[in-house]
Amino acid sequence: MKDEYDFSKGVKNPYIKSAKKQITINLDEGTVAYFKRLAEETGIPYQTLINLFLSDCAKKQLKPEMVWAS
Repeated sequence: MKDEYDFSKGVKNPYIKSAKKQITINLDEGTVAYFKRLAEETGIPYQTLINLFLSDCAKKQLKPEMVWAS
């Protein structure tokens, strides 16, 4: 391996923008706090953890269990 590499002519990945979509989402404070604590434990950014969790749910086609209080 070289001691140094020249990336001055490097090109950004053209597919990265299509891989993710920026949105605004409202989450409960407790949910955000949970993922932030998990982020501290794992060293993975909390937004990445939320994305990983939601991606896993989508792949497994999980649906939330809705129980309405009467």
